[in-house]
Amino acid sequence: MSDHPLPPGAVVGVVVTRHRRDLLADSLKIIAAQTRQVDHLIVVDNGPDQSARDVVESYPLPFTYLPSHHNLGGAGGFALGMLHALSMGASWLWLADDDGRPADENVLQILLDEAEKRNLAEISPVVANIDAPAKLAFPLRRGLTWKRSSEELGQDFLPGIASLMNGALFRASTLDVVGVPDLRLFFRGDEVELHRRLVRSGLPFGTCLRTTYLHPDGSDEFKPMLGGKFHAQDPENEVKRYYTYRNRGFLMAQPGMRKIGALEYIRFGLYFVGVKRDPKAFLQWLKLVRQGRKEKFFRY
Repeated sequence: MSDHPLPPGAVVGVVVTRHRRDLLADSLKIIAAQTRQVDHLIVVDNGPDQSARDVVESYPLPFTYLPSHHNLGGAGGFALGMLHALSMGASWLWLADDDGRPADENVLQILLDEAEKRNLAEISPVVANIDAPAKLAFPLRRGLTWKRSSEELGQDFLPGIASLMNGALFRASTLDVVGVPDLRLFFRGDEVELHRRLVRSGLPFGTCLRTTYLHPDGSDEFKPMLGGKFHAQDPENEVKRYYTYRNRGFLMAQPGMRKIGALEYIRFGLYFVGVKRDPKAFLQWLKLVRQGRKEKFFRY
């Protein structure tokens, strides 16, 4: 790590990793190849028991490796990395998870140009399925309709909607207003909660539809109902369900999300009882949602 001050307009990359050395290596390779290089890279390693230090040390540009011997989760890992980037004097922060990567070497340049042109507080690329880039990695809801492919989003720019941890570019001044992710959420929902704060701030942000970030498919968790008009998120394992539903309970009790929160009971009741025919799972969902509403953020 260098103590030299960063140049004006500096971009600092922030990547959070845990026990995914090969995926991290792939990601760092594409980050290093960007035509507009990051001025400094910060990697927060939540799993130094299987250290990624040597992977990070092979990165050819200036970097800081931050091992955390307490697993901070995605939320805390990004919070630590983002605060460290701000303390270094970053003007822009470019966020990335370890299991995704920019689609090509022009992503950062396109995002910066678009953010400057539109005077945006934050801008994201389209997050596409790494195995089928024409499809979105996560389905996107617009009103009652769900978009599953990039071409359904439009051609140029999508205002007021963004994926915040997969290639998202933030102005440093934006974080003075919206803050960093909430450590208590650990993982699942931390991105949605930060998006909520960004919306309420009134700052302009959105998704650039001319560039892409690749990520493993996450759409399998979203189960369709009523001919695809409604979906319910049903993760495949107990740990993911615990954090997803508990954190969702907290989220739906927050200003800006309470109207959606009232509909959640109908939607998930319909899914667990009507579609899945598993009333016990619905009772478990209710219990976890109430735990989140009461802000009892005990780890699994």
